[in-house]
Amino acid sequence: MSMEEIKTRSVVAVIRGATLESIIPIANALKEGGVTALEITMETPKALAIIEKTADVFGDELFVGVGTVLDPETARAAIMAGAKFIFSPTVNLETIQMTKRYGVLCVPGAFTPTEILNAYEHGADVIKVFPAGSVGPGYFKNISGPLPHIPLMPTGGINFQNAKEYIQAGAVAIGVGKSLVNPTRSITEDYLFEVTKNAKKLMEEIQSARG
Repeated sequence: MSMEEIKTRSVVAVIRGATLESIIPIANALKEGGVTALEITMETPKALAIIEKTADVFGDELFVGVGTVLDPETARAAIMAGAKFIFSPTVNLETIQMTKRYGVLCVPGAFTPTEILNAYEHGADVIKVFPAGSVGPGYFKNISGPLPHIPLMPTGGINFQNAKEYIQAGAVAIGVGKSLVNPTRSITEDYLFEVTKNAKKLMEEIQSARG
């Protein structure tokens, strides 16, 4: 797995609170709109079963991974369930090591230049700058000056209004949560249509930003 997997797909849908029943319709709706990377967060009840089901149903059509991974044991369990990438909110070196041991894409969360460099030097493929919304796209330009070789991805506070700016500022991809998909809403046909429409809109914004 390489950074190109994330860059090509451009958007990672951060899915909190999906169920075994709702995840397949949600994933289908996102896929129809062109969003093909899904992060199932570990605080979701039955997260591992949800990852396994999604990976089984979609195979290589979707890039299914796990988020909110705080330790290497959780990373390994998720990888065994079929996760193709591991997202963390923090830099945990043992988690990076475990993820790389299994050849899975490693995306720890960091904020300061020191944390970002530390994570990258210890094997991270992409650094999730979190919470990105509290600093804005300008921060990415500032970081890429002294650290142009490190792939950065914003998560936290990313939406349709600012996605384009982050890509233009040098982000390789973006992580988008409730502004794209909110699994706590009733999973009706109308709602799924809305998810597909929003996914298409977001992908168009990113393609436009990349020229």
